[in-house]
Amino acid sequence: MSWLTEYVRPKIRGLLKREVPDNLWTNCESCEQMILTKDLRKALNVCPHCGHHMRATVPERLEWTFDNGEYTRIELPKVPVDPLSFRDRKRYTDRLKDERAKSHLEESMAVAHGQIGGHNAVVAVMAFEFIAGTMGAALGEAFLAAARLAILQQSPLIVFTASGGARMQEGMISLMQMPRTTVAVQMLKEAGLPYFVVLTNPTTGGVSASFAMLGDVQIAEPNALIGFAGQRVIEDTVREKLPEGFQRAEYLLEHGMLDMVVKRGDLREVLGRLTAQLNYRHIAPRAA
Repeated sequence: MSWLTEYVRPKIRGLLKREVPDNLWTNCESCEQMILTKDLRKALNVCPHCGHHMRATVPERLEWTFDNGEYTRIELPKVPVDPLSFRDRKRYTDRLKDERAKSHLEESMAVAHGQIGGHNAVVAVMAFEFIAGTMGAALGEAFLAAARLAILQQSPLIVFTASGGARMQEGMISLMQMPRTTVAVQMLKEAGLPYFVVLTNPTTGGVSASFAMLGDVQIAEPNALIGFAGQRVIEDTVREKLPEGFQRAEYLLEHGMLDMVVKRGDLREVLGRLTAQLNYRHIAPRAA
């Protein structure tokens, strides 16, 4: 009896009281089905029930895009912090500090280089997890750095967009990044290098009105929201009812604003093939 009470009973109680981790399951944002988190990660954050493409973090994007998940991040130029001394519910400097601690990122864009399909490439990823991927001076500098690196390496530049638009805390400085990023795209064109854009959910505002729609090849993930202003704002302005899903990737593909809609699991293969086809002049010949 002592063996049962002193050993077996405590073991049973320990099993019964064991807590289930909070992050064991994830709810799909679209169909609301429960998905094991580990299964969702294996599926690249795509719901196995309805195919909904959930948001991805910067490290996930980079790992999924480069061969064997191997890449090198570059250090990005520093910019003046809070040039307008902006404050809403909190100081802009405090907001940046909180966002950096929460996301483990310095800003809303990260840049890395490596190989895709065996070919060199530079990839810039917008971080929606950092102030909704908004575009400020730091993003403009990051984009220019990515373009210069691509020219230096004679590689294509691939940009994954995910943004709520311009960053209001930087006012006109944020809007000035629209022409700056456009100049960077022109630098790539003059160097004869491909520029690919992968639009993910959501891509809106000043980002969609600048570098996000200037790619040599425009790709989008399924059902991604892509547009400048929201549907309600547009309908109030034009005083007309707009078609259902008119800002979704499939509608834009049908009306000639995109070249292809590609499922996340196929993106690396598609980008590798495009890199080989459109950057052939800069690929070193293989040894015999």
